[in-house]
Amino acid sequence: MYHRFEENKYPSTNIRINDFKEHINLIKKDGIKFINPSNFENELNNNKKERKVLITIDDGYQSFYDNAWPILKKDKIPFILFVSTREVGKRGYMSWENIREIEKYDFVEIGNHSHTHDYLIDFENQEIENDLKKSISIFKNEIGKNSAFFSYPFGEYSSSLKNIVIELGFKYAFGQHSGVVDYTKNLFEMPRFPINEKYGEKERFKTILKTLPFPYKSIQPKERYISDKNNPPKVNIQFFDNLKNLNKINCFSNEEDKWRNSKIKFDSKRSLNIILDGKFITERGRINCSLRENNGFYRWLGIQFVVKEK
Repeated sequence: MYHRFEENKYPSTNIRINDFKEHINLIKKDGIKFINPSNFENELNNNKKERKVLITIDDGYQSFYDNAWPILKKDKIPFILFVSTREVGKRGYMSWENIREIEKYDFVEIGNHSHTHDYLIDFENQEIENDLKKSISIFKNEIGKNSAFFSYPFGEYSSSLKNIVIELGFKYAFGQHSGVVDYTKNLFEMPRFPINEKYGEKERFKTILKTLPFPYKSIQPKERYISDKNNPPKVNIQFFDNLKNLNKINCFSNEEDKWRNSKIKFDSKRSLNIILDGKFITERGRINCSLRENNGFYRWLGIQFVVKEK
């Protein structure tokens, strides 16, 4: 997941264009397949051992159109561009003319990123519904259709927000919790690896390309929007029976705003409890679990909680 390109005064959301070119080259060098969003579900469910990547870009900044689009266009590299309809045409953002220009290519998908790009997770249900319905209406007016793909603003979702996204007819929704998509994942809780100047450095990107799916049956609690009453959450992951060497799993978490090794305890061979020592005190609480494989690859699973303001 990318945002800005060569807007170097925004390092937390920017990637330098030479680094982006290097990312594309590394993907090609590793023989990883770029998948077309129009074939997303088929790619999920078939050739499951094939290594594939889907590039996504959030927000529709003008710097994408100016700096990254020519690179992707030249090699016909597929991607999803998620846009928030309120921002289109504002200073620093692409116009509808720009969007319509790239949308005509069959390797491009224009995804829905809400209307306002506000913290929808804090909204009442009717406000959420109104916001998304407005974005859907604008999509249909400007490009003739709404997308099947949705990207949660800030990667934040609650059960209520997720259910509204489902009810409004979207087929897939993406967060910003790191991880590898595979056929076991909830289609409305899709992970992505966020890329910026800090996390887009070449060696780190090579590490991302060595990640594998971490299949799981379920994660508790299902509600990722937590309040003071259930902070820290009691986290349990149920894994599938055929996963090897699960006893070698490592988990890290940022409770009390300090990254640390998490305490873990197995109820059984396939039921893992992650025991948090303190509360999540920043807006987002994160847990990342990894399991190294013998071939130099490793499985990666990210979980994100959003802490409700008091």
